[in-house]
Amino acid sequence: MKKILVIYGGNSYEHEISILSAENVIKVLDKLNYCFDQVYISKENKWFLVTEEDKIELLNIIEFLKRYDLILPIMHGSYGEDGRIQALFELFAIPFKGSNSTSSMIAMNKYFTKLVVEKEGINQVPYYYLSKDQKTPKIEYPVIVKPVNGGSSIGISVAHTSKELKIALKNALKFDEFVLIEKFIKCRELECAILEDKHLIVGDVGEIKHNHEFYDFKAKYEDNSEIIIPAKINIKLKKLIQKESKKIFKILNLKDFARIDFLYDEENDILYFNEVNTIPGFTNISMFPRLFKGLNFEKIISKIIGN
Repeated sequence: MKKILVIYGGNSYEHEISILSAENVIKVLDKLNYCFDQVYISKENKWFLVTEEDKIELLNIIEFLKRYDLILPIMHGSYGEDGRIQALFELFAIPFKGSNSTSSMIAMNKYFTKLVVEKEGINQVPYYYLSKDQKTPKIEYPVIVKPVNGGSSIGISVAHTSKELKIALKNALKFDEFVLIEKFIKCRELECAILEDKHLIVGDVGEIKHNHEFYDFKAKYEDNSEIIIPAKINIKLKKLIQKESKKIFKILNLKDFARIDFLYDEENDILYFNEVNTIPGFTNISMFPRLFKGLNFEKIISKIIGN
């Protein structure tokens, strides 16, 4: 039997979400009698082996990691999804699940992702890419401002005026030195999941409904947003989303699992690719584990570990 190590936490604004995701994964591993240990990484980047009695700080991390047949990183945001921890595993030939360091880095960087997928003719919302030192171009409002790297909608806000834009840019630049300014459109938020098990399993399409201007952190984790599975869309749109999701998974060279997010302008019947999550949430309210017909949470985890 494989000896598995689950790693979670980390120096990320999504630290707490990582803990919630890992708790659910650990429950499944325990229920299915996998041989596993768990490591918690603090916000100060200290590594701890978690036992029933205590947390034991790890000093020789590489030698410790080499004891395991498989690493399962359940880390969201910086250091977990941006390729850095994957590069560590690759450097020391430590087997792990999820996309490789290069694909993770590209997918985490919203601008790099846009450059790759637009070459393949995938439709995206018009945008500007700015560093903290660049002047803001003349734009039409409203717009949505995002840190280039990050997840869980942290640092994202909508601006309707130049005054609001300055505030939005200042907020986004707290989390990254580069930002995206995108045209803000009234849209439906649709998501598709992919699981790799010898071949790609493309999940159903789900929809997020909320009472916020956009799907921000509060809407995701604090308020009761509605998750609709399957999304109430026509079969043509559903097949397009599934086709585009599979295409994006392949051109970004993703591996094992991912969630692909889209925006649908219903009034004009236009679908836009939004972003990729290479380590999607496994919390109680997460979309990813619910999108596979006939596969419960236990089967999904078993496929991730077994493929």
